[in-house]
Amino acid sequence: MIHVAITGTAGRMGRQLLDACGRVENLRCSVASEHPDSPFIGVDAGEVAGIGRLGIPITAELAAQVDRFDLLIDFTRPAATLAHLALCRSAGKAMVIGTTGLSAEQKAEVAASAAQIPIVFAPNMSVGVNLCFKLLELAARTLGDSVDIEILEAHHRHKVDAPSGTALAMGQVVAGILGRDLAQCAVYGREGVTGERARSTIGFATLRAGDIVGDHTVLFADDGERIEITHRASSRMTFAKGAARAAAWLAGRPPGLYDMQDVLGLR
Repeated sequence: MIHVAITGTAGRMGRQLLDACGRVENLRCSVASEHPDSPFIGVDAGEVAGIGRLGIPITAELAAQVDRFDLLIDFTRPAATLAHLALCRSAGKAMVIGTTGLSAEQKAEVAASAAQIPIVFAPNMSVGVNLCFKLLELAARTLGDSVDIEILEAHHRHKVDAPSGTALAMGQVVAGILGRDLAQCAVYGREGVTGERARSTIGFATLRAGDIVGDHTVLFADDGERIEITHRASSRMTFAKGAARAAAWLAGRPPGLYDMQDVLGLR
């Protein structure tokens, strides 16, 4: 049995993660945590998630519970994730990280920590999105530099980072195949007299509205035709199920930095 800790348990993703882990035979949530100011501290995590009482009170003292879990699943904010990473690194606990919006320096810290503990770190843990990454590799390799490439993404009004981690990962996949540096070729929005579009660029467009869970489209456009590779998520459960699958896969692995391509055998 793999004992799992879930951070941000009372949040939108935390509740889905708690539900998803309960559906995997060899996973059991043993620790549920929240920030100290949460009104849910001390409340049963299962009742907060709407899945029935589990006998797991939500705690603000994750460090005090470190002996009660083997692996931590974190879909919180960058600063909180880095604090949880330090705890897991010192305690030798594995991590599944789905947090987005990490800076280059924070990502480097995750990578450095993977020399000591096993980590699955992915901007999107949906099986469908990770299949799209493989389709994007094929499309970029086939179409090469003969098309204009634009990436469109839409999320709910509460999302705080833009473009989404998934959109950036899609851009990285395409840029990598084409031999481009995304930091140099990305264009984030356009306004005013911008001049003609340079074919060597990869454009990003971002929408934030309502309760959109997550839509991503990569557009490959040439004169006379275009190809669109789209993924639409209608429930956060798709990400939670992927994270639970990653947790089950990661247990017992040696230290290293893994992603969902590794988990799904797509690499």
